[in-house]
Amino acid sequence: MALVSFDDAEAAAFAATRELPPASLDRWRHAVQQHLRPRATTTLLDLGCGTGAWARAFTGWFGVQVVGVEPASAMRAYADHRPLVAGDAGALPLRDSSVDAAWLSTMLHHVPDLDAAAHELRRVLRPGAPVLIRSPFPGRHQRIAVFRWFPEAVQVLETYPDLARVRAAFAAAGFPVSSVEAVAQTTAASLADFAQRLDRRAHTPLRLISDDAYEAGMARLAAAAPHTPGPVVDHLDLLVLR
Repeated sequence: MALVSFDDAEAAAFAATRELPPASLDRWRHAVQQHLRPRATTTLLDLGCGTGAWARAFTGWFGVQVVGVEPASAMRAYADHRPLVAGDAGALPLRDSSVDAAWLSTMLHHVPDLDAAAHELRRVLRPGAPVLIRSPFPGRHQRIAVFRWFPEAVQVLETYPDLARVRAAFAAAGFPVSSVEAVAQTTAASLADFAQRLDRRAHTPLRLISDDAYEAGMARLAAAAPHTPGPVVDHLDLLVLR
């Protein structure tokens, strides 16, 4: 399991380089809307909300009430979204059957007990409410730029829970139905922009490879950027469980 901590430096790097403008996430908005079917009265849990970028996006897109839960105090310090509370996936500070959907973005690899987290989500979600998980999964990394330019990071990804493991944990907790689709996002306007914005401290897979492997990947990026036109478009999975 790829467990890392976030101090002030990592949180600042995350806020500066990992948050994408809503215009880059139009396809995520469309994909989520098909499963969330938001209303003005919808309450959504953003679990592991980090610096609050997705909470702000959901609020702006759909006008729903978003409750952010984030264990890292450094991440919470950078988030201006409210309500935002301290907590983790294994012990959610929420009442039973109090939320209409849950959003988990690139955070499963930080969860030490996936089974406990799935049961906690079953507790706080209303019957029929979806869990929407945005994540890279082992074996499904081929269209994600970080893993193309830093192949050693694939070994870190292989420590993440795979689709079968996640589906099994949630099925056992009372989410028997699932679907998965790859969703495109414009991560950077160009490969040169991608390389310039990249900060190792904001990416768990890059923090866990060697310094030599990281420097080699940056060299590959620097060599390719002048000759690679077009934006960097990543495809992450959206796993929906009910």
